[in-house]
Amino acid sequence: MIKTLASSALALAMVSTPALAQSVAPDWSGPYIGIFGGYNQSNDDENEILRFDRNLDGNYGDPVTTAAAANAFSPGFCGGMATSTAPGTGCRDDNDGVEAGVRAGYDMQFGNFVVGALAEYSVNNVQDSVTGFSTTPAFYTFTRELESTAAARLKLGYAAGPALIYGTGGYAYGKFENKFRTSNQANSFTETSEGDDGDGWQAGGGVEYALGRGLTVSGEYLYTSLDVDSPVIRVGNTGTTPATNPFILAPNTTGTDMVRGNGRFGTHMFRIGMNYRF
Repeated sequence: MIKTLASSALALAMVSTPALAQSVAPDWSGPYIGIFGGYNQSNDDENEILRFDRNLDGNYGDPVTTAAAANAFSPGFCGGMATSTAPGTGCRDDNDGVEAGVRAGYDMQFGNFVVGALAEYSVNNVQDSVTGFSTTPAFYTFTRELESTAAARLKLGYAAGPALIYGTGGYAYGKFENKFRTSNQANSFTETSEGDDGDGWQAGGGVEYALGRGLTVSGEYLYTSLDVDSPVIRVGNTGTTPATNPFILAPNTTGTDMVRGNGRFGTHMFRIGMNYRF
């Protein structure tokens, strides 16, 4: 849908301004500033799980078992938000989102080839969740929402008449909001460590089309991959929690630390934008 929208915007620009844009091939050298908006789609990890540290030694690979030594999370996990305490009812898919941002860059043209560098900042609202189900039954859901992105990328393109076809890639940084939800009312849940930012890379490509008088329109696709630390949730004793509760089962009665299993956040970004070239 977004790819079609971007293509339609570019086609409209080509049809509506043929005399102005095609009268002379633009010189892509020089600085520019621009705005963009688009659609973000989370790269779901359906195989993500929750990980546990039962003896609080910092290693997340311990099983959580019942007093009968059965797996307390045998109902399994899903890549999304729980719709009930029962895993059989499934999980709601992650929410896709939108973004809006600004950019500035500089290009240099050598014949038909164009090289450049740019910096961007955007606000986002795309989410990524994972849920675990215990035998209680209860659900435990971690959600991270990408709130903003900053990036610095290089660009390599080919100029063909009024169009510039390019690939781009570089560094990316993201700011996140983390949320935790559970239907478990037998334990206490305390956040002992929070990871609210991440860094990684972006790569993609697009087409920029000259309208004339320094204005251009663009359609672009980017994939963003960020490494993000999971918040640590300490599952403890409320004071009335039974001694047979799997999270505080002897000999480790202090509690259990719980994190989400995947430290990588990925999103597909489909954008349309406009630049002004000086």
